[in-house]
Amino acid sequence: QVQLVESGGGLVQPGGSLRLSCVASGFTFDYYGKWYRQAPGKERELVARISNYGEVTEYADSVKGRFTISRDYAKNAVYLQMDRLKFEDTAVYYCKTWDRGHDIWGQGTQVTVSS
Repeated sequence: QVQLVESGGGLVQPGGSLRLSCVASGFTFDYYGKWYRQAPGKERELVARISNYGEVTEYADSVKGRFTISRDYAKNAVYLQMDRLKFEDTAVYYCKTWDRGHDIWGQGTQVTVSS
């Protein structure tokens, strides 16, 4: 079964950190990796992107300098390190890639930043 499974979300205080994982199964995760997020009442937005070989990374202005995307081919995974979290980072975070003509989305993981 082709799927992406996210994990690592949770409740964290402002200024804290979380590391999200996105692990692929049923295919080789060797195309781009993207993290999106969707807050209640808002559209889904692209947060970070990593290229096929990991040499190019891009970030939304709102997370630049605080979030880091990376990948591990041996583990068939992409990660999102989130530091100095803010209230406005609260959202469901989704992982996305592409394989053999199809977009593949994970089910999402909830990140809540609250004091």
